Amino acid sequence: MKSYRKELWFNIPTRRAFINITQQVEAALEESGIREGLVLVNAMHISASVFINDDEPGLHHDYEVWLEKLAPHEPVDQYRHNDTGEDNADAHIKRQVMGREVVVAVTEGRLDFGPWEQIFYGEFDGMRRKRVLIKIIGE
Repeated sequence: MKSYRKELWFNIPTRRAFINITQQVEAALEESGIREGLVLVNAMHISASVFINDDEPGLHHDYEVWLEKLAPHEPVDQYRHNDTGEDNADAHIKRQVMGREVVVAVTEGRLDFGPWEQIFYGEFDGMRRKRVLIKIIGE
């Protein structure tokens, strides 16, 4: 069995964003030479997420609205975590809801997706460098 590791780095200029990283994951898969196996993609920061869904702007807008209702950023003093001087408690909660990682099967050298599936990086506390890990194992 072979393994391959790659990091993607992001510095999103806004507090929140959803970035389609499917092409970067596909490029890493091609670089790996692995034809059958699994790809793990995970956010390496506790205020960011990796998830799979449709690349449809209306859906991304709906996520933004829903997440902000669920865990609004302001007022920042509503969260105990922010008593430490941080202002990102909402980002931690949003990440918990959206998830840390995804695993995708690799079949015949391709990501084995269902219809419309794409991989996204979700940023909930941007404006600083963060990374995503891609780990591929297989033959």
